[in-house]
Amino acid sequence: MSVMYDDSQVNSSSSNDFAAVLDTELDSTSDTSPEQKEDANETYDHMDINRTKRQKIDDVLENVETSMKKDICTHPGTIVGMCFKCGEKMDKKIGVAFRYIHKGLRLTKDEITRLRERDLNNQFSQKKLCLVLDLDHTLLHSTQITDLTQEEGYLMNQSEHTQDALRESLFKLDSIQMLTKLRPFVHTFLKEASELFEMYIYTRGGRAYALEMVNLLDPKKVYFDSRVIALTDCPKKHHKTLDVVLVQETAVLILDDTERVWGKKDKENLILMERYHFFASSRKELRCRGYKSLSELKLDESEVDGALARILQVLKRIHHMFFDLELGDDFTGRDVRQVLGTVRGEILKGCKIFFCRVLATEFHRLWKMAERLGAKCVTDVDMSVTHVISVDGGHDRCRWAAQENKFLVQPRWLEAANYLWKRQPEEIFSVIVKEIKENT
Repeated sequence: MSVMYDDSQVNSSSSNDFAAVLDTELDSTSDTSPEQKEDANETYDHMDINRTKRQKIDDVLENVETSMKKDICTHPGTIVGMCFKCGEKMDKKIGVAFRYIHKGLRLTKDEITRLRERDLNNQFSQKKLCLVLDLDHTLLHSTQITDLTQEEGYLMNQSEHTQDALRESLFKLDSIQMLTKLRPFVHTFLKEASELFEMYIYTRGGRAYALEMVNLLDPKKVYFDSRVIALTDCPKKHHKTLDVVLVQETAVLILDDTERVWGKKDKENLILMERYHFFASSRKELRCRGYKSLSELKLDESEVDGALARILQVLKRIHHMFFDLELGDDFTGRDVRQVLGTVRGEILKGCKIFFCRVLATEFHRLWKMAERLGAKCVTDVDMSVTHVISVDGGHDRCRWAAQENKFLVQPRWLEAANYLWKRQPEEIFSVIVKEIKENT
């Protein structure tokens, strides 16, 4: 994103106005008629007339300068406290900070709108949308070297016997004492996505860390350029926001593994990503014990049908639907959020769900998730219900589902459909019905 301004129109207009006023002033050096001028020359010194002319010119110059500052420059933004258009020093901070573009740059809301509209037309001319990408657990996974377990020790001593895929995607960063593992398929994902989207990186990590990661993902600097937003660039301490992305919200998609870091208004743009946990340190992050990490098992996600490969197909479909020429070649007025909602709403279309024995803290989240996926949720069972979702089979509604040949599945069935963008086989997530024990 380059912020450029065209001042030719302003300068041309103000110069013409100034010339017209100056001509008028010079043509009327006094209020006397031509005949009276001859008499006046006998009584007035020519120096007085010249002095009057000069004073009028000075007055006009001062008035034009004041007018230009007051009426023409709207102060669209500042760099290190000075308006970048007229140079006037601004006492107060205005607008939104765009530190990732320039350390001292701030833009007003009107200027942000203008730049977004300008670049939207450029995007559409190239048939591109915008894609905002998270780093950690979305495109890669990093861990401190000191957090490696004994079973992960082999990662520090790679040899010619190490699998090629691991050797090419695992990086030891001595400067920050970290190991970083790129997610399988990430290079192909970035290459193909860049043909359809202008891409940003947006992370809550520090800027130094973010630039290190981008250098691994994009060593030739062909995908992101300066579009790297880090923690210090976020206007809100605990949340990410599209306010600092210079693209219209109607043309932006977000790919992130964490929903809660985005504000309510931006969640319509969000594609929630299945988290990539490669290192064992994820156990601490999740406060979870009793399972081994991919690194400890010496396994990894699939290149062919892993998370990034699946999401790329979703992104391609959304892009195709947005730029569908059957709708015409005028793309203004279209909203990628509506397309995203349509694609997501087809996943569980035709399903009618009843929730049973689901914790109250999870109930509303799962209900909303099901509706976004196109399912209809109900508060009681009838014969039109297709699925009963329960954490166990100990309720009479669960027994009803078994008797009536309805699908009885765990909440993970719903979450899997949400992450994988496809209805999953119910038998994988089936719940065993608990029989009632009769009193003896």
